[in-house]
Amino acid sequence: MDVAAIVIVVVAILLLAAFFYVIPLGLWITALFAGVRINIGRLVGMRLRKVVPGEIIRPYISAAKAGLDLEIPQMEAHYLAGGQVGRVVQALISADRANIELSWRRATAIDLAGRNVLEAVQVSVTPKVIETPRVAAVAKDGIQVVAVARVTVRANIDRLVGGAGEETIIARVGEGTVSSIGSAETHKRVLENPDNISRYVLQRGLDSGTAFEILSIDIADVDVGRNIGAELQTNQAEADKKIAQAKAEERRAMAVAQEQEMRAKLVEAEAEVPQAIAHAFRQGNLGVMDYRQLQNVEADTRMRTSLADGEHDRTGP
Repeated sequence: MDVAAIVIVVVAILLLAAFFYVIPLGLWITALFAGVRINIGRLVGMRLRKVVPGEIIRPYISAAKAGLDLEIPQMEAHYLAGGQVGRVVQALISADRANIELSWRRATAIDLAGRNVLEAVQVSVTPKVIETPRVAAVAKDGIQVVAVARVTVRANIDRLVGGAGEETIIARVGEGTVSSIGSAETHKRVLENPDNISRYVLQRGLDSGTAFEILSIDIADVDVGRNIGAELQTNQAEADKKIAQAKAEERRAMAVAQEQEMRAKLVEAEAEVPQAIAHAFRQGNLGVMDYRQLQNVEADTRMRTSLADGEHDRTGP
């Protein structure tokens, strides 16, 4: 085989591959045998509009077999908008089988909002159980109670667009649980009647503004935690003790300072005594005999003080 023949074969293969790429005959034949008539020109137009024909035709065949009246242009528009056409069609089929009213417009809006429309329909048919994390709260008697709740929810199709998700449900149930436990007089009441938590939480309408409808709230587990009240009282007593110690130290320091001040005044006064005596001598107000008598009195006072201190040391305190 010469070079020209090889080139012709290669070109023919490339043209054939391009033909089958532009015109997906296999997909057209599949639709034909499924009883769905599709114009080949429409398939070529999908290629030119950068739409993958399989992403449109296969869901269209499923919808036609399920008895749904869908149009290919609207499916192409949703695909070009970034939606999941196959998932939307499956959701419509599931909703139709479950007698749930769901239009193409609402389904595509839910899909473009970032929610899984098929999962939403499934949750609407079969309620979902959401388990909250362990929620700790303190009753009025100071005992901590830890509770775990299981929330049974059903998807609300009408509020899927713009409605809050599971995180909001968990947060609201946790908040309601804390409020219910905190309003209990003792932790024993919570342990005896955990269903009081469920009733209290359900009465608050926690599913308002969410994409779900709360069917029931069940308390799965209730445990007793720490004695928070006793710990707080202990911490308060320790703080009061430190405050009292600080105030006592402040009073002691003031007393020491006052004592030192009084001693300083005494030393100052004692230093003025000789000057006063000398002045009295100069003025003639004090004689020699008076001065001797004053010295005797001082000596007698020191002797009496010494004897008293010795007697005190012998007898003890």
